Amino acid sequence: MKKLIKGLREFKASYFSAHQELFEQLSHGQKPRVLFITCSDSRVDPNLITQAQLGELFVIRNAGNIIPPFGATNGGEGATIEYAVQALDIQQIIICGHSHCGAMKGLMKLNSLREEMPLVHDWLKYAEATRRLVLDHYSHYQGEELLEIIIAENVLTQIENLRTYPVIHSKLYQGQLKIYAWIYHIEKGEVLAYDPDKHAYVLPQNQLLELETNETLQPQFPTSKIAIHSDQSQQEEIETPHKITISAHERFPMTQLSPEQMERIYRGSTQVN
Repeated sequence: MKKLIKGLREFKASYFSAHQELFEQLSHGQKPRVLFITCSDSRVDPNLITQAQLGELFVIRNAGNIIPPFGATNGGEGATIEYAVQALDIQQIIICGHSHCGAMKGLMKLNSLREEMPLVHDWLKYAEATRRLVLDHYSHYQGEELLEIIIAENVLTQIENLRTYPVIHSKLYQGQLKIYAWIYHIEKGEVLAYDPDKHAYVLPQNQLLELETNETLQPQFPTSKIAIHSDQSQQEEIETPHKITISAHERFPMTQLSPEQMERIYRGSTQVN
């Protein structure tokens, strides 16, 4: 606590003093550019990793960067999403997972949490679609590889949950909203972004040209081979989700989803007991 109080004094004396005009402007209202949804993990700082200025990000943080589907709960996530898009007219949303996520570790041993942390258990049930997808298609993976897969798949599952909100559905239909899937790799200080054309997480710099030409980058489930890109030099093609062969150094593989699997994900996301 002493360190925090000392920090308050340093903030007022240095940063605030140097940016007093900005704080004066912000006192009259906010106009954030992006809704940034990420985990509560102390190692993840949205403003730090994006170098965004004060007032540019509207942030939702919780365990596992989870968005309960519309109608499943009256929690703050839904109200914050609605306010961000409707009142603040935010037109870009990022859902950002991260490496070594404790919530995703807990998701894969969900039953063991029931007695020790019942509230965490109930919360993680909103990611049941992720857990079921991974159990069905990645059960032959273990350890860190499996965790990376869970993290990557969960971001896309939460985007599907996000799309169940009426205000999101309407804005997407009108072409007034874009949603992005990111993964922050803590030990590398690197962010990978989901590319729906390549069906892979890639360096976001690779998408700059598409962003500049205003092409829609809504994550869409692949219907053909999936390419895995952990960096600019690595690439592998996968025929089906049942024949995945990736090496330990490759990151965030994606799966191929059939229409039936997509339907199951939707049911799993919206029928949480």
